[in-house]
Amino acid sequence: MSADDGTSHRSRSAGNDGSRPTSGAPFGDPALVDSYVTRTRRTVPGLDVVHGLVGRILAETTPDDGRILVVGAGGGLEIRHLAERHPSWTFDGVDPSPQMLDLARRTIGSHMERVTVHEGDARRAPEGPFDAATCLLTLHFLGRDERLATLSEIRRRLRPGAPLLTFHHTAADGPDPLTWFRRSARFAADPASSPAEIDRSAAVLAARLPVLSPHEDEALLRDAGFCDIGLFFAALSFRGWVASASPTSTARGA
Repeated sequence: MSADDGTSHRSRSAGNDGSRPTSGAPFGDPALVDSYVTRTRRTVPGLDVVHGLVGRILAETTPDDGRILVVGAGGGLEIRHLAERHPSWTFDGVDPSPQMLDLARRTIGSHMERVTVHEGDARRAPEGPFDAATCLLTLHFLGRDERLATLSEIRRRLRPGAPLLTFHHTAADGPDPLTWFRRSARFAADPASSPAEIDRSAAVLAARLPVLSPHEDEALLRDAGFCDIGLFFAALSFRGWVASASPTSTARGA
Protein backbone atom coordinates (compact mmCIF):
# COMPACT_ATOMS: atom_id res chain seq x y z
CA MET A 1 0.00 0.00 0.00
CA SER A 2 1.74 3.10 -1.24
CA ALA A 3 0.57 6.67 -1.50
CA ASP A 4 0.84 9.33 -4.17
CA ASP A 5 -0.75 12.08 -2.09
CA GLY A 6 0.77 11.12 1.22
CA THR A 7 -2.53 11.12 3.02
CA SER A 8 -2.69 8.88 6.06
CA HIS A 9 -4.29 5.50 5.59
CA ARG A 10 -6.41 6.31 8.63
CA SER A 11 -8.33 9.07 6.92
CA ARG A 12 -8.40 8.75 3.14
CA SER A 13 -9.00 6.29 0.36
CA ALA A 14 -6.73 5.13 -2.41
CA GLY A 15 -4.35 7.43 -4.24
CA ASN A 16 -3.39 7.07 -7.86
CA ASP A 17 -0.17 5.15 -7.31
CA GLY A 18 -1.66 2.31 -5.33
CA SER A 19 -2.34 3.98 -2.00
CA ARG A 20 -4.93 2.58 0.32
CA PRO A 21 -6.00 3.14 3.88
CA THR A 22 -5.55 0.23 6.24
CA SER A 23 -8.49 1.04 8.47
CA GLY A 24 -11.82 -0.30 7.33
CA ALA A 25 -14.34 2.52 6.95
CA PRO A 26 -12.66 4.75 4.30
CA PHE A 27 -12.12 1.75 2.07
CA GLY A 28 -15.75 0.74 1.82
CA ASP A 29 -16.00 1.86 -1.82
CA PRO A 30 -16.13 -1.39 -3.83
CA ALA A 31 -14.63 0.32 -6.88
CA LEU A 32 -11.51 1.32 -4.94
CA VAL A 33 -11.09 -2.14 -3.51
CA ASP A 34 -11.68 -3.87 -6.85
CA SER A 35 -9.13 -1.68 -8.64
CA TYR A 36 -6.41 -2.04 -6.01
CA VAL A 37 -4.55 -5.02 -7.47
CA THR A 38 -4.38 -3.66 -11.01
CA ARG A 39 -3.58 -0.14 -9.89
CA THR A 40 -0.82 -1.13 -7.49
CA ARG A 41 0.96 -3.33 -10.01
CA ARG A 42 0.80 -0.49 -12.55
CA THR A 43 1.95 2.36 -10.30
CA VAL A 44 4.50 0.95 -7.85
CA PRO A 45 7.82 0.68 -9.72
CA GLY A 46 9.20 -2.83 -9.96
CA LEU A 47 6.52 -4.45 -7.81
CA ASP A 48 6.64 -7.79 -9.64
CA VAL A 49 10.44 -7.74 -9.39
CA VAL A 50 10.20 -7.02 -5.66
CA HIS A 51 7.86 -9.98 -5.15
CA GLY A 52 10.26 -12.20 -7.07
CA LEU A 53 13.25 -11.05 -5.01
CA VAL A 54 11.34 -11.47 -1.76
CA GLY A 55 10.48 -15.05 -2.65
CA ARG A 56 14.02 -15.93 -3.59
CA ILE A 57 15.55 -14.34 -0.50
CA LEU A 58 13.05 -16.04 1.80
CA ALA A 59 13.77 -19.37 0.13
CA GLU A 60 17.45 -19.12 1.11
CA THR A 61 16.66 -20.03 4.72
CA THR A 62 12.96 -20.90 4.96
CA PRO A 63 12.29 -24.64 5.25
CA ASP A 64 9.96 -26.44 2.87
CA ASP A 65 7.23 -26.40 5.51
CA GLY A 66 7.96 -22.80 6.46
CA ARG A 67 5.48 -20.57 8.27
CA ILE A 68 5.42 -16.97 6.97
CA LEU A 69 4.05 -13.86 8.71
CA VAL A 70 2.75 -11.17 6.33
CA VAL A 71 2.08 -7.78 7.95
CA GLY A 72 -0.02 -5.54 5.70
CA ALA A 73 -1.58 -8.48 3.89
CA GLY A 74 -4.59 -6.68 2.43
CA GLY A 75 -4.86 -7.18 -1.32
CA GLY A 76 -3.07 -10.53 -1.18
CA LEU A 77 -0.52 -9.93 -3.94
CA GLU A 78 2.61 -11.03 -2.10
CA ILE A 79 0.92 -14.03 -0.49
CA ARG A 80 -0.37 -15.18 -3.87
CA HIS A 81 3.07 -14.85 -5.42
CA LEU A 82 4.75 -16.79 -2.61
CA ALA A 83 2.04 -19.43 -2.34
CA GLU A 84 2.17 -20.19 -6.07
CA ARG A 85 5.89 -20.89 -5.91
CA HIS A 86 6.17 -22.59 -2.52
CA PRO A 87 3.35 -25.12 -2.22
CA SER A 88 4.29 -26.27 1.28
CA TRP A 89 4.59 -22.87 2.96
CA THR A 90 1.76 -21.61 5.18
CA PHE A 91 0.90 -17.98 5.82
CA ASP A 92 -0.61 -15.78 8.51
CA GLY A 93 -1.59 -12.36 7.17
CA VAL A 94 -2.63 -9.36 9.26
CA ASP A 95 -4.25 -6.14 8.06
CA PRO A 96 -6.56 -3.59 9.76
CA SER A 97 -8.96 -3.33 6.80
CA PRO A 98 -11.67 -6.01 6.53
CA GLN A 99 -12.46 -4.92 2.98
CA MET A 100 -8.86 -5.40 1.92
CA LEU A 101 -8.71 -8.77 3.64
CA ASP A 102 -11.77 -9.77 1.62
CA LEU A 103 -9.87 -8.71 -1.50
CA ALA A 104 -6.88 -10.74 -0.33
CA ARG A 105 -9.07 -13.84 -0.08
CA ARG A 106 -10.25 -13.33 -3.66
CA THR A 107 -6.73 -12.59 -4.94
CA ILE A 108 -5.19 -15.61 -3.23
CA GLY A 109 -7.97 -17.90 -4.45
CA SER A 110 -7.36 -21.62 -4.13
CA HIS A 111 -4.22 -21.06 -2.04
CA MET A 112 -6.37 -19.78 0.85
CA GLU A 113 -6.35 -23.31 2.28
CA ARG A 114 -2.79 -22.50 3.43
CA VAL A 115 -3.54 -18.94 4.58
CA THR A 116 -5.08 -17.57 7.77
CA VAL A 117 -5.92 -13.87 7.89
CA HIS A 118 -6.32 -11.73 11.00
CA GLU A 119 -7.94 -8.29 11.16
CA GLY A 120 -5.72 -5.84 13.00
CA ASP A 121 -2.11 -4.73 13.25
CA ALA A 122 0.98 -6.78 14.06
CA ARG A 123 -0.15 -7.23 17.65
CA ARG A 124 -3.02 -9.40 16.38
CA ALA A 125 -0.67 -11.85 14.69
CA PRO A 126 -0.23 -15.31 16.21
CA GLU A 127 2.72 -15.69 18.53
CA GLY A 128 4.71 -17.91 16.18
CA PRO A 129 7.50 -18.70 15.99
CA PHE A 130 7.58 -17.85 12.29
CA ASP A 131 10.32 -18.82 9.85
CA ALA A 132 10.16 -15.49 7.97
CA ALA A 133 8.14 -12.28 7.67
CA THR A 134 7.31 -9.61 5.11
CA CYS A 135 6.01 -6.07 5.50
CA LEU A 136 5.57 -4.53 2.05
CA LEU A 137 4.12 -1.09 1.21
CA THR A 138 3.11 -0.57 4.83
CA LEU A 139 5.73 1.02 7.09
CA HIS A 140 5.69 4.41 5.35
CA PHE A 141 2.22 4.98 6.83
CA LEU A 142 3.51 4.63 10.39
CA GLY A 143 5.21 7.24 12.56
CA ARG A 144 8.51 6.40 14.18
CA ASP A 145 7.10 5.07 17.46
CA GLU A 146 4.37 3.00 15.78
CA ARG A 147 6.86 1.70 13.25
CA LEU A 148 9.28 0.63 15.96
CA ALA A 149 6.45 -1.09 17.84
CA THR A 150 5.37 -2.89 14.65
CA LEU A 151 8.88 -4.07 13.84
CA SER A 152 9.38 -5.18 17.43
CA GLU A 153 6.15 -7.19 17.35
CA ILE A 154 7.35 -8.87 14.16
CA ARG A 155 10.77 -9.60 15.69
CA ARG A 156 9.18 -11.13 18.79
CA ARG A 157 7.34 -13.65 16.60
CA LEU A 158 10.36 -14.75 14.53
CA ARG A 159 12.73 -17.55 15.30
CA PRO A 160 16.34 -16.33 15.75
CA GLY A 161 17.99 -15.71 12.40
CA ALA A 162 14.71 -15.61 10.47
CA PRO A 163 14.52 -12.97 7.71
CA LEU A 164 12.25 -9.94 7.51
CA LEU A 165 11.80 -8.14 4.18
CA THR A 166 10.29 -4.66 3.98
CA PHE A 167 9.52 -2.34 1.07
CA HIS A 168 8.24 1.22 1.41
CA HIS A 169 8.78 4.90 0.63
CA THR A 170 11.88 6.53 2.12
CA ALA A 171 12.95 10.16 2.38
CA ALA A 172 15.82 11.21 0.13
CA ASP A 173 18.89 12.97 1.46
CA GLY A 174 20.31 15.99 -0.31
CA PRO A 175 19.49 19.64 -0.99
CA ASP A 176 16.13 18.88 -2.65
CA PRO A 177 14.37 16.10 -0.74
CA LEU A 178 11.36 16.33 -3.06
CA THR A 179 13.30 15.15 -6.13
CA TRP A 180 12.61 11.45 -5.70
CA PHE A 181 9.04 11.98 -4.56
CA ARG A 182 8.44 13.97 -7.75
CA ARG A 183 9.82 11.08 -9.76
CA SER A 184 7.59 8.63 -7.94
CA ALA A 185 4.58 10.90 -8.44
CA ARG A 186 5.41 11.27 -12.14
CA PHE A 187 5.74 7.50 -12.54
CA ALA A 188 2.32 6.97 -10.94
CA ALA A 189 0.54 9.89 -12.57
CA ASP A 190 -2.02 9.76 -15.30
CA PRO A 191 -0.39 10.70 -18.63
CA ALA A 192 -2.55 13.82 -18.73
CA SER A 193 -1.30 15.11 -15.36
CA SER A 194 0.34 18.52 -15.51
CA PRO A 195 3.74 19.28 -13.96
CA ALA A 196 1.96 21.38 -11.34
CA GLU A 197 -0.26 18.44 -10.37
CA ILE A 198 2.75 16.17 -10.08
CA ASP A 199 4.57 18.73 -7.92
CA ARG A 200 1.54 19.02 -5.65
CA SER A 201 1.31 15.24 -5.27
CA ALA A 202 5.00 15.01 -4.41
CA ALA A 203 4.81 17.85 -1.89
CA VAL A 204 1.80 16.39 -0.10
CA LEU A 205 3.38 12.94 -0.05
CA ALA A 206 6.56 14.32 1.51
CA ALA A 207 4.61 16.38 4.04
CA ARG A 208 2.10 13.79 5.17
CA LEU A 209 3.82 10.43 5.01
CA PRO A 210 6.05 9.96 8.08
CA VAL A 211 8.88 8.57 5.94
CA LEU A 212 12.37 8.09 7.30
CA SER A 213 15.76 8.39 5.65
CA PRO A 214 17.63 5.22 4.67
CA HIS A 215 19.91 5.71 7.68
CA GLU A 216 16.88 5.99 9.98
CA ASP A 217 15.28 2.93 8.39
CA GLU A 218 18.34 0.86 9.20
CA ALA A 219 18.63 2.26 12.72
CA LEU A 220 15.00 1.45 13.49
CA LEU A 221 15.44 -2.14 12.32
CA ARG A 222 18.42 -2.47 14.67
CA ASP A 223 16.44 -0.93 17.53
CA ALA A 224 13.66 -3.47 16.90
CA GLY A 225 16.06 -6.38 17.31
CA PHE A 226 17.28 -7.07 13.76
CA CYS A 227 20.79 -7.48 12.41
CA ASP A 228 22.54 -8.15 9.08
CA ILE A 229 20.53 -5.32 7.50
CA GLY A 230 20.93 -4.72 3.79
CA LEU A 231 19.26 -3.07 0.82
CA PHE A 232 17.86 -5.55 -1.70
CA PHE A 233 15.94 -3.16 -3.98
CA ALA A 234 15.63 0.56 -4.72
CA ALA A 235 13.42 2.37 -7.21
CA LEU A 236 12.64 6.09 -7.11
CA SER A 237 11.54 6.85 -3.53
CA PHE A 238 11.03 3.18 -2.62
CA ARG A 239 13.54 1.04 -0.73
CA GLY A 240 13.48 -2.65 0.09
CA TRP A 241 15.35 -3.90 3.16
CA VAL A 242 16.27 -7.38 4.32
CA ALA A 243 17.24 -8.09 7.92
CA SER A 244 17.60 -11.07 10.25
CA ALA A 245 16.09 -11.54 13.68
CA SER A 246 18.95 -11.14 16.15
CA PRO A 247 19.68 -14.28 18.18
CA THR A 248 19.10 -12.32 21.38
CA SER A 249 16.64 -9.48 20.85
CA THR A 250 17.06 -6.19 22.69
CA ALA A 251 14.12 -4.55 20.93
CA ARG A 252 13.12 -1.18 22.40
CA GLY A 253 9.55 -1.09 21.10
CA ALA A 254 8.19 -4.46 22.18
